[in-house]
Amino acid sequence: MSQKTEIDPVYTEQIGHGNSVAAWACVLTMMVGAIAGGIAFANLNWTFFWVSMGVVVLGLVLGGVLKAAGFGVGGSRSGAAH
Repeated sequence: MSQKTEIDPVYTEQIGHGNSVAAWACVLTMMVGAIAGGIAFANLNWTFFWVSMGVVVLGLVLGGVLKAAGFGVGGSRSGAAH
Protein backbone atom coordinates (compact mmCIF):
# COMPACT_ATOMS: atom_id res chain seq x y z
CA MET A 1 0.00 0.00 0.00
CA SER A 2 1.59 3.30 -1.04
CA GLN A 3 0.92 6.51 0.71
CA LYS A 4 0.76 9.68 -1.35
CA THR A 5 2.26 12.65 0.41
CA GLU A 6 1.38 16.15 -0.65
CA ILE A 7 3.23 19.31 0.14
CA ASP A 8 1.20 21.64 2.31
CA PRO A 9 0.60 24.86 0.33
CA VAL A 10 1.39 26.92 3.43
CA TYR A 11 5.04 25.86 3.19
CA THR A 12 5.32 26.88 -0.46
CA GLU A 13 4.16 30.47 0.11
CA GLN A 14 6.69 33.25 0.19
CA ILE A 15 7.57 34.56 3.62
CA GLY A 16 5.78 37.77 4.38
CA HIS A 17 2.93 39.33 6.31
CA GLY A 18 5.15 40.70 9.04
CA ASN A 19 7.45 37.72 9.48
CA SER A 20 10.55 39.86 10.03
CA VAL A 21 12.84 41.11 12.76
CA ALA A 22 11.15 44.53 12.66
CA ALA A 23 7.67 43.07 13.06
CA TRP A 24 8.64 40.69 15.85
CA ALA A 25 10.45 43.43 17.79
CA CYS A 26 7.47 45.77 17.35
CA VAL A 27 4.88 43.22 18.46
CA LEU A 28 6.87 41.86 21.40
CA THR A 29 7.65 45.35 22.73
CA MET A 30 4.02 46.37 22.42
CA MET A 31 2.88 43.15 24.08
CA VAL A 32 5.15 43.72 27.08
CA GLY A 33 3.82 47.27 27.39
CA ALA A 34 0.21 46.14 27.14
CA ILE A 35 0.63 43.40 29.74
CA ALA A 36 2.42 45.75 32.13
CA GLY A 37 -0.27 48.37 31.51
CA GLY A 38 -3.01 45.86 32.29
CA ILE A 39 -1.34 44.93 35.56
CA ALA A 40 -0.88 48.60 36.45
CA PHE A 41 -4.51 49.37 35.58
CA ALA A 42 -5.76 46.52 37.76
CA ASN A 43 -3.68 47.84 40.66
CA LEU A 44 -4.74 51.45 40.03
CA ASN A 45 -1.14 52.53 39.57
CA TRP A 46 -1.69 55.32 37.05
CA THR A 47 1.94 56.38 36.75
CA PHE A 48 3.07 52.88 35.81
CA PHE A 49 0.05 52.56 33.50
CA TRP A 50 1.02 55.62 31.46
CA VAL A 51 4.67 54.58 31.37
CA SER A 52 3.51 51.23 30.00
CA MET A 53 1.45 52.95 27.34
CA GLY A 54 4.61 54.84 26.42
CA VAL A 55 6.31 51.46 25.92
CA VAL A 56 3.51 50.51 23.51
CA VAL A 57 4.15 53.66 21.48
CA LEU A 58 7.90 52.96 21.68
CA GLY A 59 7.19 49.55 20.10
CA LEU A 60 5.59 51.25 17.10
CA VAL A 61 8.56 53.56 16.73
CA LEU A 62 11.00 50.64 17.11
CA GLY A 63 9.24 48.70 14.35
CA GLY A 64 9.39 51.68 12.01
CA VAL A 65 13.05 52.35 12.71
CA LEU A 66 14.00 48.70 12.16
CA LYS A 67 11.97 48.58 8.95
CA ALA A 68 13.75 51.72 7.71
CA ALA A 69 17.08 50.11 8.63
CA GLY A 70 16.30 47.18 6.33
CA PHE A 71 15.01 44.60 8.81
CA GLY A 72 11.42 44.58 7.48
CA VAL A 73 9.90 42.16 4.99
CA GLY A 74 11.90 42.42 1.77
CA GLY A 75 14.47 44.68 3.42
CA SER A 76 18.14 44.63 2.55
CA ARG A 77 19.11 43.01 5.86
CA SER A 78 16.17 40.62 6.23
CA GLY A 79 17.38 37.98 3.75
CA ALA A 80 19.68 36.23 6.22
CA ALA A 81 16.86 35.81 8.74
CA HIS A 82 14.77 33.77 6.29
